[in-house]
Amino acid sequence: MNLPVQEKNKVLALTRYGVLGASSRMRLYQYLPVLERAGLRVVVQPLFDDAALSKRYLTGRYGFRANLHCFATRVLSLMQVKQFDLIWIEKEALPWWPRWFELALLQGTPYVLDFDDAVFHNYDRHQLGLVRYLYGQRLDGLMERAALVIGGNDYLASRAKEAGAAWVEVLPTVIDLARYSCTRTAKPAADDLPRVIWIGSPSTARYLELLREPLQALTLRVPFVLRVIGADVGLPGVKVECVQWTQTTEVANISDGTVGVMPLLDSGWERGKCGFKLIQYMACGLPVVASPVGVNTEIVEDGVNGFLAGRAEDWVSALERLLTDAELCSRMGREGRQRVESRYCLQVTGPRMVELLKRAAKRSV
Repeated sequence: MNLPVQEKNKVLALTRYGVLGASSRMRLYQYLPVLERAGLRVVVQPLFDDAALSKRYLTGRYGFRANLHCFATRVLSLMQVKQFDLIWIEKEALPWWPRWFELALLQGTPYVLDFDDAVFHNYDRHQLGLVRYLYGQRLDGLMERAALVIGGNDYLASRAKEAGAAWVEVLPTVIDLARYSCTRTAKPAADDLPRVIWIGSPSTARYLELLREPLQALTLRVPFVLRVIGADVGLPGVKVECVQWTQTTEVANISDGTVGVMPLLDSGWERGKCGFKLIQYMACGLPVVASPVGVNTEIVEDGVNGFLAGRAEDWVSALERLLTDAELCSRMGREGRQRVESRYCLQVTGPRMVELLKRAAKRSV
């Protein structure tokens, strides 16, 4: 793979996915115009492109040939890192490869690790003891030698500090206000029923099982539809409307709703999540209900822009209040939108990302 670049401030962005992958799209791709305007020349090389990720969503796996091609392309990119002033890596460059090999390929060029998930738990909490022994500290060693580690929340940043990273910053996952310019209009659907919104992917739709009993109980109290954006699921006894995700329709499909939900388990992996669903809902002017796990407790101010629900009865009570009180929905929605505008948008974090990457490129290795 030939990556000739001659400009100053050259950055190689090694993303996990193409634009189809939400984490890559929001952590790296959406920053590209901001970085380019600031004089940073960014070349992006995804590990798994959109075709590979689409296949995984359909079949549950990438397949041997796809994996071989993806990793071969990534290794070729890493062999040319000296052409660049900085390497910006989403999570890790070579998942499941020996740490020494990845470090050898990165040698001589400062690199930034960007985390929005607790991917280190894929290794140190693996069910196989041999994997924990061989790979448990894999990411810690990479973080220790990074010029900068960017974590999407304090949980991720704390792990980097414990690993010995010299420079750690927290930068939340955010939305672009230019894309989320529309606020909630409360436009009724054809059936005139309120919508409870969940957005995600086939791999995260399992969390909706946590709402099976609360939503079944809620249907006996108030009529509603659960709109699932980005996955095909069903919950017995609950009216579910599955909507295909597209980048052009996601904002409208959220904005048509009444309330957004984010159920989570309480484990290390979930504490590493960055609450992006909540930020999307709030950007569209929706109140939210979320599990009190990890960064959710920072994004949601209980009783102000939404509710935190730890028990099944809490979910039922919170959703019933919001589905039956238009004034409460409107007030909480406004509070949520204001919170996004002040903390969780590209317009706030973009200039900071530019500064961080420029500073990291100047650090010695």
